[in-house]
Amino acid sequence: MSTGCSCKSAQQVAMEEKFSKYVVANYTRLPITAVRGSGSKLWDINGKEYLDLFPGWGVAGLGHCHPRIAEAVARQATKLIHVANNFYIEEQGEFAEMLSTRASGQKCFFCNSGAEAAEGAIKLARLHCQPKYKIITMKDSFHGRTFAAISATGQPAYRKGFEPAVPGFSHATMNDLQSVKELVDDETCAIMLEPVQGEGGVRPATQEFLQGLRKLCDEKGMLLIFDEVQTTPARLGTWFGYQSFGIEPDILTSAKAIAGGMPLGVIMAKSDVAGAMIPGTHASTFGGNSIGCAAGIEAIKVIEDEDLMGNIVRLGGYIDQRISALAESAGIISASRRMGFMVGFELDCPGAAIVDQCRDNGLLINCTHGNILRMLPAFNITEDELSQAFDIIGRVMAK
Repeated sequence: MSTGCSCKSAQQVAMEEKFSKYVVANYTRLPITAVRGSGSKLWDINGKEYLDLFPGWGVAGLGHCHPRIAEAVARQATKLIHVANNFYIEEQGEFAEMLSTRASGQKCFFCNSGAEAAEGAIKLARLHCQPKYKIITMKDSFHGRTFAAISATGQPAYRKGFEPAVPGFSHATMNDLQSVKELVDDETCAIMLEPVQGEGGVRPATQEFLQGLRKLCDEKGMLLIFDEVQTTPARLGTWFGYQSFGIEPDILTSAKAIAGGMPLGVIMAKSDVAGAMIPGTHASTFGGNSIGCAAGIEAIKVIEDEDLMGNIVRLGGYIDQRISALAESAGIISASRRMGFMVGFELDCPGAAIVDQCRDNGLLINCTHGNILRMLPAFNITEDELSQAFDIIGRVMAK
């Protein structure tokens, strides 16, 4: 793996100048211009190679440019790219069937992103339960960047500058059932949470907590909504995250890796709940387009044909071993959390410098909440690639 000099090339400088002039500066960008990817490898404009353990913020669940996904997209592009959703779209129907039959028979509404799926789920809950409209979510949650999504998100920083928030949202404490019960009133229509908080630091819900929420929703006539944008498909070693807990929600949302890297989101709801969404209540122009759904169909086939859920289960123990050894040798890891291929370890110090030095050494990982290192590896990563990654982290921490 090439490391090279961390100084910027003329090509990189030129790219940064172009972005400064023409692109809105709403991202803190890494000093990398990515030009090519394959599996868990990424190459920049200078030819430097990186081992990517946070590919596309978890979108590239099959790695970068999986050949079968690329072929499916290219093949579909020669047949049909996009038509209006008032047509029957063959690929959309097939993809919906594949998702539904791997779940519990839910109906699907397709959109473009996780935030858009969250918005749709919120609308659907209010439609189904009207006139009740309040929704309880969790502190430290993340549901997207649109107005209802940041209002649902249990982190005030994301609402800064955008107040007033959309009314009707309150925030309980994850894994504290009593804190949820204290917020329920006669106007509460739903409880919404990530079964494993991702941006919140890879924090799983407990089995008992989710069971308590399910019982509470059933008793109070409320809906249980799971934000599975990161956990579905397959990331926990099951098709849907809720299957890892054995607690079925009324509505779930998914996006990120659902279509092998193509932009696609989906809301899945039980039939009686989905029935509230009738013509005129909700829509998405690009949602469920032929190319995105063709990629999604192929992604499901790849996950099954290559036994990628088995790979996640097999390598999970190896990740735990490496983190445990790293914690002992480095002395700065205070806690670690993992479910499937959602990995986080908490540091006794800020993590940004470690992420930067890993990048200089050819490894891409993420830091959230200032001191939690986070990885969302591709489902088809190998043990050898994971070994390389932990070797780099170990060398960096040793400094």
